Amino acid sequence: MKIILSIKPVFVERIFNGTKKFEFRRSIFKNSRVNKVVIYASAPISKVVGEFEIKSIHKKALNELWAETNEFSGISKDYFFDYFKGKSEGYALEVKKVKRYKKQLCIKEEFGLFPPQSFTYLKEESTYTQSSSPPRQQTLAGRGSHTTVRTGLVYGGSLSHRKQR
Repeated sequence: MKIILSIKPVFVERIFNGTKKFEFRRSIFKNSRVNKVVIYASAPISKVVGEFEIKSIHKKALNELWAETNEFSGISKDYFFDYFKGKSEGYALEVKKVKRYKKQLCIKEEFGLFPPQSFTYLKEESTYTQSSSPPRQQTLAGRGSHTTVRTGLVYGGSLSHRKQR
């Protein structure tokens, strides 16, 4: 299973060049079947630029997580602890098999999505490649909401706020 993850462009570049082998998160997805991340580079790029497989997920106390990941964190110690401020533990997605797309993709046009604030599940198992068409229908969810994409139109939102028709 795949997720689309929003990542700052400076960190995306470090993932691609191999100096950042851990993507840090204050909280993560609940589905244990997630094994691949589709990378959405946030502003100013605002495009889907590649993907990587998740080698493993580390959940640890912050000092232990930093000690284990700092060599390939791609960030400074100060940035790490500022990012996790208010948390006692954190997550690190260990990156493997990085793939940079030949062509950057518009998330709305190619996936029928708006940029995720954190992440969005891609429940369809078929692999999108640049030589094939994007999936015509996918069911997506993220953080207590769901979205269904059909031929580029997005329907959905929080289930608790949806009116019954």
